[in-house]
Amino acid sequence: MGSKKQKQILEKIRIVITGHFDTPEDAFSFFDKNNDGSLSKIEIIALLKQAEISGFLRGFVASKLLHGYDFTDDNNIQWTEFKKALKEIG
Repeated sequence: MGSKKQKQILEKIRIVITGHFDTPEDAFSFFDKNNDGSLSKIEIIALLKQAEISGFLRGFVASKLLHGYDFTDDNNIQWTEFKKALKEIG
């Protein structure tokens, strides 16, 4: 995925999180549908859908996000990992 496209996707995610929720915690809780304290690939795909990421790209982008931010290697994004990703998104 090219750097320009990657930045566009990250900007769309940032807009969803900051524009539709009062806090990052609210966004995390909203997308954590099973309330297990982490975002699964399916839950990340829901976030990407909300961010209007093309259906064609959602699975690929979700995999890339998991690969880049799943530091515990449990195939989920924990709250601490989500916060780190948000800091990088800006």
